[in-house]
Amino acid sequence: MAIDIKLLETFANPYPGREYEIEISCPEFTSVCPKTGQPDFGTLILTYVPDNKCIELKSLKLYFQEFRNEGIFYETVTNRILDDLVNCCHPQRMTLTSLWTPRGGISSTITCRYESKFTTRTPKATTKKKSKE
Repeated sequence: MAIDIKLLETFANPYPGREYEIEISCPEFTSVCPKTGQPDFGTLILTYVPDNKCIELKSLKLYFQEFRNEGIFYETVTNRILDDLVNCCHPQRMTLTSLWTPRGGISSTITCRYESKFTTRTPKATTKKKSKE
């Protein structure tokens, strides 16, 4: 099954001249182990500094649900999601951490990062008050 990246939507960053961080948590992420066919349950924590676009949350939820029946390794799904989200909103920085519930007494945490070399953000003009002398 192909994951539909077209589900992802963005909106204009309401504060493009300010650097700020957005953190999104998805505690009910599911996929399927490609080896055993067993369900995998995890928490995704997405942290990013937007440039000109922000990710719309409902579309993100629908995109995450596309993985529910997908046979995919932890490392692959975490990097795949990061790549798709970076291509969707072109952030300044983005980190995705996936924390997987234990299976057979072993749990995994996968963290991947992206940092832009360029910015298209235009800083807001600042005005200085002239001091009276």
